Amino acid sequence: MAQTSTRSRSHTATRGKTAGSTTPDAIALLKADHREVEEMFEQFEKSRSEDKKAQLAQKICQALKVHTQIEEEIFYPAFLEATGNKDIHHEAEIEHDGAKKLIAEIEASGPTDEYFDARVKVLSEMIKHHVKEEEQRDGMFAEARDSDMDLDALGEQMQARKDELGAEVADGAADEDAEIKFNG
Repeated sequence: MAQTSTRSRSHTATRGKTAGSTTPDAIALLKADHREVEEMFEQFEKSRSEDKKAQLAQKICQALKVHTQIEEEIFYPAFLEATGNKDIHHEAEIEHDGAKKLIAEIEASGPTDEYFDARVKVLSEMIKHHVKEEEQRDGMFAEARDSDMDLDALGEQMQARKDELGAEVADGAADEDAEIKFNG
């Protein structure tokens, strides 16, 4: 892993991106995802419309699938390599596995399923716990900032992968719409 100077790391920690860069560093990118999903969970909890809940649940699940994928493919391996902290790494992976199972159940159901709201609520609680552990003072993100991880380069790599995954999701949705129109 490339060395990042202490000045660059602390500068990045304050602003979330370096001067001249429009891509947030890895941690700023992940935290922005966390805030986005938290907002969607809040909207879901406030909603009384089954259609709105279905749309929000779908958006939440998609956002979490992309987020977990970029963490697992890029951030977590870099974290493990830089810190050697298997405990934090392994716990995060296990938490992801639990969330993925619940996401699959949510995606296979809908608002008419009597357990739909409960599944989304439990997923929200799982994600809040996971986010707290990553973002706490002695959590994964703090340890990553204190390591020699190149958070700016990781941020660029993660944003590129996120964009790629987002395009795949959009293509998949377009394919589904076309299939529905063709078959409908």
